[in-house]
Amino acid sequence: MTEETCIALGDWGTSRLRLFLVKHAAIQDHLEGPGIGALVERPIDALRRSLAPWLKDTAITRVVLCGMAGSRNGLVEIPYLPAPAELHDWLRDQAQFSAHGLDVTIAPGVSGKNAWGAPDVMRGEETQIFGAMQAEPALARGRQLLVLPGTHSKWVHLDDGIIAGFTTFITGELFALLRNHSTLLRTGNSQEDAEGGFDAGLRRGQDCGTGLAAALFETRSAQILTGRSQGWGANFLSGLLIGAEVRAALERYPMDQSVTIIGDPQLTALYRHSLAPYCGSTHELDGDRCAIAGLQLLAQFSRQRPAI
Repeated sequence: MTEETCIALGDWGTSRLRLFLVKHAAIQDHLEGPGIGALVERPIDALRRSLAPWLKDTAITRVVLCGMAGSRNGLVEIPYLPAPAELHDWLRDQAQFSAHGLDVTIAPGVSGKNAWGAPDVMRGEETQIFGAMQAEPALARGRQLLVLPGTHSKWVHLDDGIIAGFTTFITGELFALLRNHSTLLRTGNSQEDAEGGFDAGLRRGQDCGTGLAAALFETRSAQILTGRSQGWGANFLSGLLIGAEVRAALERYPMDQSVTIIGDPQLTALYRHSLAPYCGSTHELDGDRCAIAGLQLLAQFSRQRPAI
């Protein structure tokens, strides 16, 4: 790649950093790096290391980031924008600075109260949400319900393009912790014969009410007593946690409307399957596509303001 003026867009989560090289509004390349939660060096050093394959022969004029880059463990802590959050306020509250030869723009997160009135926050998902409204303008009209599954799943309601409120479920983080650091999946003999595990877990999660802790142990006992495989147990655990999330969301969010699911296609497919019995229809959007659209909005706005 010859030396050319480009912008690097990045969604820096707890688990991974996703970077996209943009020239003339088109994606030229993409890279991945470690998430904020896995860093063993300063965030700015980790960012430069991740960008190194591009920096050696590409003039990157600005790096535009969302997510945990703006957390207290990131590059610089950016205050949350309180909900209800509008696009122009979100663009206004972005932070810009120069460090180690990089001009950096970071999106603010959004804070608010969840469906039970408790404090809640998001960093990164708001960029996908505003980007989704650019990709699908109909989402900016009327009342909309979005689900953004992931490490920390978000259920978000929009009113005429404004992030009016949201609720976080730590479903993905719970799954990773229980899969990797509990006894639940240390009994089965094989990763094979996993068929039916997800649907069995989904039914248990949707029916268990407040008994999730008891239902979780079935992941282990089914391997011991009925010969279920580790693969079946992992799928059961996934379905159980997603089913419990959907059940809890049903208590607070109406499901008689279309639900838009934004995220990784494999994960959005699981949520589409889980929501099918309860909502009129679902619509899936690719999370990277939405993040890029939101980051491009930030990049366009940041050109009007010099870095400090």
